[in-house]
Amino acid sequence: MLNYAWLIVAFPAAGALINLFFGQRMSKKAIGWVASGAVVGAFLVAVGLLLGLLGLHGEERAVTVHMWDWITIGDFHVPAAMLIDTLSVTMALVVTGVGALIHIYATEYMHEDERYQRFFVYLNFFVFAMLILVLSDNFLGMFVGWEGVGLASYLLIGFWFDRRDDSYGYYADAGKKAFLVNRVGDFGMILAMIALWTSLGALTYEDVFARAGNLGAGMATIICLLLLLAATGKSAQIPLYVWLPDAMAGPTPVSALIHAATMVTAGVYMIARTHPLWALSPSAAGTVAWIGGLTALLGASIALVQVDLKKILAYSTISQLGYMILGVGVGAYAFAIFHLVTHAFFKALLFLSAGNVMHGLGGELDIRKMGNLRAKMPSTYKLFAIGALALAGFPLTSGFFSKDAILLGVFEHNILLYVLGLFTALLTAFYSFRAVFVAFWGQERDRHLFEHAHESGPVMLNPLWVLAALALIGGVLNLPFVLTLEHWLEPAVGAMEIHPSVGLEVGLLLVSAVVSVAGIYLAYGKYVQNAGWAKSVTNVFKPLEPLAQKKWYVDEAYNFLIVEPLRMLAEWFATAVDQRTIDGAVNLLGQANIIAG
Repeated sequence: MLNYAWLIVAFPAAGALINLFFGQRMSKKAIGWVASGAVVGAFLVAVGLLLGLLGLHGEERAVTVHMWDWITIGDFHVPAAMLIDTLSVTMALVVTGVGALIHIYATEYMHEDERYQRFFVYLNFFVFAMLILVLSDNFLGMFVGWEGVGLASYLLIGFWFDRRDDSYGYYADAGKKAFLVNRVGDFGMILAMIALWTSLGALTYEDVFARAGNLGAGMATIICLLLLLAATGKSAQIPLYVWLPDAMAGPTPVSALIHAATMVTAGVYMIARTHPLWALSPSAAGTVAWIGGLTALLGASIALVQVDLKKILAYSTISQLGYMILGVGVGAYAFAIFHLVTHAFFKALLFLSAGNVMHGLGGELDIRKMGNLRAKMPSTYKLFAIGALALAGFPLTSGFFSKDAILLGVFEHNILLYVLGLFTALLTAFYSFRAVFVAFWGQERDRHLFEHAHESGPVMLNPLWVLAALALIGGVLNLPFVLTLEHWLEPAVGAMEIHPSVGLEVGLLLVSAVVSVAGIYLAYGKYVQNAGWAKSVTNVFKPLEPLAQKKWYVDEAYNFLIVEPLRMLAEWFATAVDQRTIDGAVNLLGQANIIAG
C-alpha cells in the first residue's frame, strides 16, 4: 500500500479538477458527491498507509516514496517524494478524516449558494495543498503546500467577496489581510530554506538532519528563528495572529477546515517535523515556548469578551494553538501533536455547531440576541456542549488528556509557564461555558429570532455526532493500553525526555480537573444563577475588560506603525513620482515635439 501513497493527494486533486472543468454541467448533488467522495477516498488511502506502517517496527516506520526528480540544477537537487512516517500519516488522517466530515456537512450548508461549484473546487484544493505540506519529504515540497494552503485560505476567506457588514467590514479585505500577514511568515520560511541550502547543501529532511551537526550555534539559532517567524504566520501566534479572527468572514465550513484540520496546524507540524534543528538551539526553543504561552493567554483573554459566536471560537483557536506551540517549545512534540489531533475533533465540532446556529437563526451570531436555544435546537445544543466540555478540558474528555499532557511537559520545563498555562485553562473553561449558557440557556432575548429558530437536518447533524464521539473519547489515543500516540510518534519526533513519577502525574491531572470544573462553575454562577459571588470574582478583572474588548489594541498598533505609513508612502509615490515626475516627463516630451513641429 505504501507504494500507492500518491493516491492520497491524487483524490482531492481529481475532485477539484472534475468540479472545475465539468461542474457547470453537473447538479449540485453531483458536485457535492464528487468533492466529498474525493476526500473520503483520500482518508481510506490514509488508513491504508496507517495499516502499512503498523506492519513495520520502530525505525522502519519511515518510508520515502520517490516519484520523480523534480528539480536538478547543478548541485541543487530536490526530488518529488513523499515521506510516509508516523507523523505524516497521523496528520494525513486528521486532514482527510475531519476534512471529509466538513465536506459532507458543507454539501447541505452551502446548498443555496450560487457559487456552489467554485466553493467545492477551492475546498478540495485546500485539502490537496495541506496533504502536500504534511507528506513531502523535503522543505521545498513542504513550502509548495505551505503556499497552497495560503492561496486556498485567501480564496475561501474572501469567498463572499461582494459582501460587507459591521462585524467584518468588506469580506474581501479579510481574505487580503490573511494573505498579506501570512506573506510575512512565508518570507521567514524562504530565508530559512536559503540558509539551510547555503549551510548544508541539502533540502531533504533526511540530509538536513544528518548534516545538522555541522551548523554553528549561531546559524542554527538564526534558522530556527526564521522557521518560528513562518510558524507564527500560519499558526496564528504573536505577532502574526491578527489575520485569523477576520477569517470568520468566510463560510462556516471554511472556518472549521482552517481552524481544525488544515492551515493553522501547519506551523505546529513544521516545528515538530524539524525538531532536530531545535535541539541545536535551546534559546530559540525557549522563545517558541514563551510565544506559545503568551499567545494562549492573549487569545483566551480576548475570547472572554467577544459576543460573536464564531469570533469566540476564533480567539479560542489562537489560544489552543498557543498551547501546541508551547508544547513543541518545551520539547513535548508528541504531546503537542496529541493536542493537535484532539483539538481538530472538538474545534471542528464547535464551528459546525455554530454553523447550525447560524443556519437556524438566519445568519445571526450575536450571543446577546440568543437564549434558550436548547428548546429549539436540542441536538445542536448537545453537540455544542460536548465540544465546549472538551475545549474546557473537562475530566475524561479528549481535551482534558491532551491539554494536561502539554501542561505536564511544561511543568517539567518551566514552572512559570506552567502557571500561565493553568490560568489560561481556567479562562478557557469560563469562556467556553459563557457561550453555552448565554446562547442556549436562560430566556430568549429576541422573540422574533427565537420563534423562527429551527434545528438543522441530518446531513448537518450526523457528521457532528461522529466528531462529538471523537471529542469525548479521543483521549484514549494516548492512554497506556497497547500503542499510545506518544510511542507511535517516537520514530518521527524522538523519545520524550519527560519521565514524571506516577504521583506527580496524577497530582497534575487532579489540578487540571479542578481548574476546569472551577471555570465552568464560575460561568454557571455568573450567567445562570446570577450569583453575587461569581460577579465578585469576575469583577477582579473588570479594569482589563476595555483592553480585551479592543483586542489589546494590536490591530490599531499595526495600522499606526505599518499600514498608515505604507499607505502614505504609496500615495506620495502615486502623486510625486508617478503623476508629477513620470507623467510630467512624458507630457513635456510631447509638448516639445509639438513645438518642434
